[in-house]
Amino acid sequence: MRGMARRGMRLTVGLLVGAGTVAVELPFIALSGLALLCVFVWPRGRRKVLEPVTAIARWLTESARRRLRFGGADFSYGYDDERALKYLAVRWLLGLLGAGVVLAVLMGATVVVWASTAWMFSHVEHPVDVAETGVGALFLLFLSLQAVFGVATLEARLARHFLGPTHERELQRRVAELASSRAGVVAAVNDERRRIERDLHDGVQQRLVALGMLLGRALRSKDEAHAAGLLRQAHAESRQALTQLREVAWRIYPTVLDEAGLQAALETVAERSAVPVRLTYRLTQEPETAVATVAYFVVSEAVTNAVKHSCAEGIAVTVDREENILSVRIQDDGWGGANASGSGLYGLARRVAALDGRLRVDSPVGGPTTITAELPCA
Repeated sequence: MRGMARRGMRLTVGLLVGAGTVAVELPFIALSGLALLCVFVWPRGRRKVLEPVTAIARWLTESARRRLRFGGADFSYGYDDERALKYLAVRWLLGLLGAGVVLAVLMGATVVVWASTAWMFSHVEHPVDVAETGVGALFLLFLSLQAVFGVATLEARLARHFLGPTHERELQRRVAELASSRAGVVAAVNDERRRIERDLHDGVQQRLVALGMLLGRALRSKDEAHAAGLLRQAHAESRQALTQLREVAWRIYPTVLDEAGLQAALETVAERSAVPVRLTYRLTQEPETAVATVAYFVVSEAVTNAVKHSCAEGIAVTVDREENILSVRIQDDGWGGANASGSGLYGLARRVAALDGRLRVDSPVGGPTTITAELPCA
């Protein structure tokens, strides 16, 4: 409810500003049209007139962009000078409509306040009339508040139609994103294979080699006490090899993610961490497998990096969902200065991009480091 009221206030302010800019846009459109009409058959003069006209149109359009972004209507832009002029030629109508809607809101609110407080400050001779006026004003206020959201939506759609990228450019951008994400997935898989090979070669394989050597020495030993000691060492070495093998398997894919869900998997990451991890999990339902897997690896890798490199004393992990976006936020109180282009974080960025998500790293020198992943989910 509070978020809705805050958004309504921002949209109302945006409509007020938009109504004020009509006083500039409407004369500009009229004078520009008249000037261009006068030099329509004179190409050189038309070019000279178009230069200041397009410059002012760009400035007005950028102002409208900032106003729409303030109201929460942010999207990609790909317009030229002609489309900016067309946008300004139509937008002033919505500016006047927005001014009327805001005026209706102020009138309704004023009458509602008057009808509510008239009983306390003066004697009301016709209470029924005052009550009916208050109810009518309340109805007007309700309708005008709904109109605020409606006009703001119309403005956003108008800007998207005139200023947004064309269908062809949007397809080209999407194809480029898909090609990039596909290449990133392939690279991430290759990096993961190399990491698994390195973990097996440097960890488990060395343990198994040591185990084989201990067993060979025990078989060749003629001293039963010495052979028994070697077997005990071999048994301990086999347990360590099994532990390392489980660690490698866990890093490849944790089975608890399928068996108990994302929350249980993240709780396991928190329990296994050498630094205290505070987990805040606000999801009411389990995300789909692909999203849950990426969210898990983002948390696991971020926590591992914080433990190894940041000298952090505490890590906070927050998993939340707003509409169709799953948000994962990891913050530590370490030294900061994390390199977003490093192999670990870059690999995470590629994992997130494969799901059309975004990964942000904020790590000023001195800390704290905050890693935020936003993953689209159905």
